[in-house]
Amino acid sequence: MRNIYIVAGTLLFSTGLMAQNKDTKEADKLFDRLEYVDAAQAYSKLVEKNKADGYVYKQLADSYFNVFNTKEAVTWYAKAVETPQDAETYFRYAQMLKAEGNAKAAEAQMEQFAKMQPNDARAKAFKNNPNYLTQLKSQSKQYDAKKSDVSSDKADFGAVLSNSNEVYFASARNTARKTSGMDEEPYLDLYKATRNADGTLSQATEVAELNTKWHDGPAAISADGNTMYYGSESFNESEFQKDKAKRLKFGQIYLYKATKDGEKWTNSKPLPFNSKSYSVRNPSISKDGKTLYFSSDMPGGLGGEDIWKVSIDGDVYGTPENLGANVNTEANESFPSIQDDNILFFSSNGRQGFG
Repeated sequence: MRNIYIVAGTLLFSTGLMAQNKDTKEADKLFDRLEYVDAAQAYSKLVEKNKADGYVYKQLADSYFNVFNTKEAVTWYAKAVETPQDAETYFRYAQMLKAEGNAKAAEAQMEQFAKMQPNDARAKAFKNNPNYLTQLKSQSKQYDAKKSDVSSDKADFGAVLSNSNEVYFASARNTARKTSGMDEEPYLDLYKATRNADGTLSQATEVAELNTKWHDGPAAISADGNTMYYGSESFNESEFQKDKAKRLKFGQIYLYKATKDGEKWTNSKPLPFNSKSYSVRNPSISKDGKTLYFSSDMPGGLGGEDIWKVSIDGDVYGTPENLGANVNTEANESFPSIQDDNILFFSSNGRQGFG
């Protein structure tokens, strides 16, 4: 996702002096291409050459933020905020400090964020309850989390259990795949594993009939096990947006529907509300198969990425509906998971949490 923040007054004037220039051109291009690992290296070279300013420090910190390298992000956000920055930079700095376990320093950055954006729901929540971490830590334990036997040393996520005791998930474990410039890991593929009687997982294999040369996954499986909704890239449909000035092509994540034929998935088709102007991804299907939940940065949302739902009647889809402020914030909500009892789980970086 690419978010645009507008800051007025003297802050805009001050930060305007620290912006893209001929020295940052190559690093900025990598950042715009979402190649954050290489972008961080390029911005670091500018630091080594004493060509860094508040803009470079911010871009370097954001590069590490986007790959969740919390230690490096904290280091460079500290340098960035030595000069005035936009409000979101202070918020991101606070999140990285919190993830590093430095709650007191995170609180100071949240104070600055709240001062600049007093009407933001995240600022209001912080001001109303600045010591929320103590309350969270006092909660009783609800789950035991254990690493599965099919986990790899790469990204593995989005696991969903089918009625045939197969667990589908997205993984970057295929080292023969092209490497993503975002995090230097291989492109994602869909995999499935067998869930054994004792709850362990085994025999992770690629869902070869659905995987493409682009990112694929994660997926949602209908209750009867015969329908899959999953994410892939708009480049499959030769759909993207061009930035002629930067000579870049920007694709989106699209949702697809496939049906099961024997042991194979076939008849894969893109959903009608996909758009090259925004992404739709991370699907979850209701038990009755009539409502699909997903995350998207489509227009009409509250923040960068929100949770949405759409009605399904066979191959007919309704108009996507935003789940509103009871779920979504000005930040990002993603990975919805609707349970059989209609409880919705999701992730958020706009709500108070551990980091």
